[in-house]
Amino acid sequence: MIYAVYVKPNSKKGPLVIADGDRLTVYLRAKPVYGAANTALIKLLAEHFGVHRSQISIKTGQTSRHKLIELDI
Repeated sequence: MIYAVYVKPNSKKGPLVIADGDRLTVYLRAKPVYGAANTALIKLLAEHFGVHRSQISIKTGQTSRHKLIELDI
């Protein structure tokens, strides 16, 4: 499955996952420095979907807030 994700790093709300229609909005406390926000995103989504972190990958948007995430089930 592929999900469109909008990430809000360095957020005071986080960590939080909200479904907005056909995309997910993810609030993270991690700062977007040296991939810390991407690592936190994968960890949070793994907990949210109940899968291992190795089953989630970022397909596009490594350095963007708009990402496509692939979930291997």
